[in-house]
Amino acid sequence: MKIILLIVAGLLIVVGAVWALQGLGVLGGSGMSGNSMWAVIGPILVVVGIVVGVIALRRRTGRS
Repeated sequence: MKIILLIVAGLLIVVGAVWALQGLGVLGGSGMSGNSMWAVIGPILVVVGIVVGVIALRRRTGRS
């Protein structure tokens, strides 16, 4: 379960960063480019990904 949460966290961070860069107009080529809504949603998604990653790393394994 820990590995799955870390993968999900990584994906959230990458997607959030791409959305933020598109929203800021750094990455072009989509309808999201230059749209300030994505410049706000992207960093929020990055923070959610970081939180999920920290939770995954702090989880104990099932064995003692």
